[in-house]
Amino acid sequence: MSVGPGKSRWLLSLLARAAAGAGRDGSTGCNSADRAAAPAALRLSARDAELRRQGLLVNHKRVARLLREDNLLAVQPRAFVVTTDSKHQLEVYLNLARRMKLTGINQLWVADITYIRLRTEFVYLAVILDAFSRKVVGWELDRTLATRLAKAALEKAIALRQPPPGVVHHSDRGVQYASDEYVQTLQAHQMIPSMSRPANPYDNASCESFMKTLKREEIYANTYVDLEHLRTNIEAFIEQYYNRCRLHSALGYQAPDEFEQQLESTVASAGATMSFFRHGEDYRNYQAPSLMRSGSEAAPLTHSFDESPAGYSLASCSSAALASASPAGEDSETTAVV
Repeated sequence: MSVGPGKSRWLLSLLARAAAGAGRDGSTGCNSADRAAAPAALRLSARDAELRRQGLLVNHKRVARLLREDNLLAVQPRAFVVTTDSKHQLEVYLNLARRMKLTGINQLWVADITYIRLRTEFVYLAVILDAFSRKVVGWELDRTLATRLAKAALEKAIALRQPPPGVVHHSDRGVQYASDEYVQTLQAHQMIPSMSRPANPYDNASCESFMKTLKREEIYANTYVDLEHLRTNIEAFIEQYYNRCRLHSALGYQAPDEFEQQLESTVASAGATMSFFRHGEDYRNYQAPSLMRSGSEAAPLTHSFDESPAGYSLASCSSAALASASPAGEDSETTAVV
């Protein structure tokens, strides 16, 4: 149904309903009560998608104008604060995530940590996402950046998903993820550690995107009394809104839970593939597909000296994966299934 002139206030009421989800119960368990947790600062693309799902055809410029007039536009992001300490002597693992082509869930998990400022203190949030479905599978909130913060999020993710052997766990090079305690937890569950290149956000784009969404649609739009108040709100945002109801353009404007339910009804997917290149190719420009199935936009695969396997740990890789890294041909590419 098209929305003609003279119905601006009526459209605005629909926009408010689109944010709160009133009157639409989806098959994913996302009911009206759940969608009431939807933030007022929902970005335009998500609002447009929600209106289309209700059968309304509205020009995006008109939507933007109405939101601007009623002060409903998304809160602008704030300055970036570094939370990664990568200056340590611990082992750094080979970047496997950028070599993977995903075909299903529980193949690649991505992890990150961010800070949240309260009235009198800074607190820290660690999250783990399934890179294929964008679902938050584990998270933890604490006053410390110590290893126990990241480890608690990992243990929650493992308890929830019961991952099969061979899941790749990707993170930055922070001391929390490189610590012996954290790596031992990964190895105890037969997970393979993977780490980003220094100062490169593209390798962990989906997790960075979640942090931006959380802060823009929840953190910056509210004021919290204390840590427990914040914890309650973050739990509602993740469990009741983000996983169940938040539409993602990378998932065809579906929520993560809805996307995973559709996967369960289809034929079981094959394992993820992982490509390795010989050193002779390390310094050529190889154009990767512009959009990986993990949903993150991949930069051109221009291998630098930093990307050479020398200096990285391959201790967690299987013998088959190590063998695949040394193809017989000079210019050949080997693809391993994990």
